[in-house]
Amino acid sequence: MTVYSKIIGTGSYLPARRVGNDELAAELAAKGIETSDEWIVSRSGISARHYAAAGQNSSDLAVEAAHRALAMAGKSPAEIDMVIVASSTPDFQGSFPSTACIVQQKLGMLNGSAAFDVQAVCSGFVYALATADAFIKSGMHRTVLVIGAEVFSRILNFEDRTTCVLFGDGAGAVVLTASQEPGILASKLHADGTHADILSIPPNPAGSPASGGFLHMDGQAVFKLAVTVLEEVAVEVLAAAQMQACDVDWLIPHQANIRIMKSTAKKLGLPIERMVVTVHEHGNTSAASIPLALDLAVRDGRIKAGDNILMEGVGGGFTWGAILARM
Repeated sequence: MTVYSKIIGTGSYLPARRVGNDELAAELAAKGIETSDEWIVSRSGISARHYAAAGQNSSDLAVEAAHRALAMAGKSPAEIDMVIVASSTPDFQGSFPSTACIVQQKLGMLNGSAAFDVQAVCSGFVYALATADAFIKSGMHRTVLVIGAEVFSRILNFEDRTTCVLFGDGAGAVVLTASQEPGILASKLHADGTHADILSIPPNPAGSPASGGFLHMDGQAVFKLAVTVLEEVAVEVLAAAQMQACDVDWLIPHQANIRIMKSTAKKLGLPIERMVVTVHEHGNTSAASIPLALDLAVRDGRIKAGDNILMEGVGGGFTWGAILARM
């Protein structure tokens, strides 16, 4: 009997503090940095983002999203036999334990389930979901909690208006379980380390790991590469599933820039109305962006049982990937 992995629950969480463009522009102006709502929206499509409170870490956001995903799935923490957290902003920057282990502890999971982090930046959730799918299909695990969680506000240089206006904090989660019904139909993952320098956190002057460093991004280089690889990997994953773009009910791309997202939809021949968009309200939440958008569309009724969902992301590394899933 063929074993599939299927998403049976979704959840998300955004920190309470919502920061609109006008508020952010005023804060930056106090530092002598000029920007405006029009400038930010015209370049990214972003109108607002959420920031975590002091002392609120990625694991805290992850736990809130996990509780909601578990509730939808009708599962208790004790029924989860693996936790995978995708994050570029772990609780312990450049160190350990993994955020997944902290989430496991905060959820009260005392069953000895496996727990580990995945680092693929904005592609992290796609990488984590593909990993969970492989573990379930192999028979090694049955029910996996997959989370993307970020507090990017902690690694932003608020004197660099080209990056600090783009990112926000949040978490999204799914419960993936073994099923006789097709769920994850295909996945494709890629990386090209020759582009490592276009999106990174350079070591601080002392040469230590990411701790204390700020995000650096070559926006034009990222844009150019993203629009190319997102189309290519979408075509690749559709071919692997023996499907065509017209079979896709909903496209959920990484929520980084509305221009990249619209370009991807256009190249695939998908109407904008079939793309889930949250970037205007969430900003770029890195590994959290796809599961945040997925949960929103599931809960507002757009995504229904049986729908085919194409999820794809690009991130520092340079990494990219796509997953085609049937809900």
